[in-house]
Amino acid sequence: MEVMMEPPLQRLSKDSIKVWLWKEAIENIVGSAVLVLLFILDRLFSWPVWAGWILYGLVGLTAVGMIWAVFRMNLLHKHWRYGMNADFLYIKSGALKEEYKVIPMTKVQSVSTSEGPLLKKYELSSVEVSTIGRMHVIPALPKADAQKLRRQIALYSNVEVEDE
Repeated sequence: MEVMMEPPLQRLSKDSIKVWLWKEAIENIVGSAVLVLLFILDRLFSWPVWAGWILYGLVGLTAVGMIWAVFRMNLLHKHWRYGMNADFLYIKSGALKEEYKVIPMTKVQSVSTSEGPLLKKYELSSVEVSTIGRMHVIPALPKADAQKLRRQIALYSNVEVEDE
């Protein structure tokens, strides 16, 4: 058994960026609503001055986080790769801190696909590979590619495929 040394080459769907941006936008809207509520409570109950400064600091951090999110999503998509052969599943992720995973097919206990509302909107699915004590996810693949990958991993690892 030889482990592939070159990085995996298969990429996530380009629509993954849209999904991640929508998710980030929803989280930021909720976070901003909480901040607005805290500002209202600050005015109503005359909290100490330092509480107001903390709220302004949180607004600043939220703004920086929103700007960073746009760059982060593009970096995630650019650097996320996966690959597979009969013996191993390879996952490479991370832009600032690269992480390589080599998952032996003999250690795979189950494999499934999942999709939430945002993934469903763009006809994408995530492949979830479970090993002892760890879940590995390949996010945002076109639905047909995800199902094909799931079946191939199940075949190589001798696990049953659940009905779709």
